Amino acid sequence: MSGVPLNIDFQQILLHLLNFVILFAILYFLLFKPVKNFMDNRKKEYQDMDDKAHKKLKEAEELKADYEKKLSSADEEIRLMKAEASKELDEFTARSEADAREKAAQIIEKAKAQGESEKSRIINTAGIEISELAKEAAAKVVFGNASDAFDRFLDGQKDN
Repeated sequence: MSGVPLNIDFQQILLHLLNFVILFAILYFLLFKPVKNFMDNRKKEYQDMDDKAHKKLKEAEELKADYEKKLSSADEEIRLMKAEASKELDEFTARSEADAREKAAQIIEKAKAQGESEKSRIINTAGIEISELAKEAAAKVVFGNASDAFDRFLDGQKDN
């Protein structure tokens, strides 16, 4: 023990080094590779899940954009339909008003014609009645006392 400082046995150190290398090789093949493969597979699985999530998110955003486009298109279509309905309502109102005015004019014309007809009938009837009264008065004047004829004429008027 005189040549080795601090009682170090190089043979023991080499044996420990050899054991360490063997243990390292065994652990590497038994643990490191399977754990590394497991971790790689797990990483790949999570990466696939992340890719699928991004893909679905992108599809959802595209679908949302499509629906928003359809919604804005529907809003525009509704606005156009309202404008068209309003235009049709205005046209219908104008036609109805024109029809009402035309019917009113026809009614007024008919009433005027009936009024004129009634006026002519009344004038004709009045003329006939006046001529009959004049005949009666003349007959009474010619055939009897004027005063009696006048009294009878007035009495006749009261009866009618």
